[in-house]
Amino acid sequence: MSNLETDPQELICEDEPGNGRVEILEPREVPLGGPRAMPVRRTLPQRGRSLIGPWCFVDHYGPDPVAMDVPPHPHTGLQTVSWLFAGEIEHHDSSGGAAIVRPGELNLMTAGRGIQHSEVSVSAGSTSGVGSTTEVGLTSGSGSTGGAGILHGAQLWTALPDEHRHAAPFFERYVPPVIEHQGARVSVFLGSLLGQISTARAFSPIVGAQVDLPPNTEIAIPVDPSFEHGVLVDSGAVTVDDETVPAHALGYRAPGAETLVLASGDEPARLLLIGGTPFGEQIVMWWNFIGRSHDEVVAFREEWQRDVIDGQTDAGRFGRVDGYDRGGALPAPTLPTVRLKPRR
Repeated sequence: MSNLETDPQELICEDEPGNGRVEILEPREVPLGGPRAMPVRRTLPQRGRSLIGPWCFVDHYGPDPVAMDVPPHPHTGLQTVSWLFAGEIEHHDSSGGAAIVRPGELNLMTAGRGIQHSEVSVSAGSTSGVGSTTEVGLTSGSGSTGGAGILHGAQLWTALPDEHRHAAPFFERYVPPVIEHQGARVSVFLGSLLGQISTARAFSPIVGAQVDLPPNTEIAIPVDPSFEHGVLVDSGAVTVDDETVPAHALGYRAPGAETLVLASGDEPARLLLIGGTPFGEQIVMWWNFIGRSHDEVVAFREEWQRDVIDGQTDAGRFGRVDGYDRGGALPAPTLPTVRLKPRR
């Protein structure tokens, strides 16, 4: 999913030191898509923490009746990780990638030096009025034009290390097996955990997994002590190392732990476990771009506007998307008038 904010923050992000306990990162609600927008719950980035390993962006949404129609839009310097609990999304990108994103299936798009892609909820069909350049993206069922279906899931980004961020873009799909661990069900969609290894390509030491806990169940998961970890609670009452993590919040655990103890309450619980070694690089995030400086992000925006929005060339950084016939690409928002300083 694109970051559809019309006034996105410009962020200069740095790793923040942990304090040895589970920290609770509360979500903030971000409306995407205009006056009837679907709200998403964003837990990364935020003022207190910008990255967890290479994970730099976490949006959690639904279950909501939504008609999604996101026109072609750009990305640089990152991977988009699409993971659904319910619903289906049709994906097309300028590397030639095309897929239906379904629950339990990883769709991983590596932007590298630059890519563009579109996303349309399958149930939206040919719904008109959704996805215009003035009111674009995710329109909730109440007062919408119709065609909405239930969408529920998470959109995550990982930052590419400097040595890989200018690589050619590509797209992958991976369906992880569901294994049982101490009574829980676990799907490892990125990296490795519990002897499971994802075939999807990662560029930093990393883990991404869904964990489903039956009621009143406690499990211990061996983890790499060099990793920092985040636990995003989708549903249910969850504790991480005896610390309560509220629904929709992200529990952060600094490097040093060899085991994470996860427990549910009286209802089933579902969570995403993400992590990796501290990224160790400063990044600048604005809209759908990741770079290393303000000036670099400005240049990405100028290329997008010139090559794609103004239609000067299909042979530039972002190429072209085939398979989207609902209108033109998404113009970039206006850049802020000030430069943000690095966080300390």
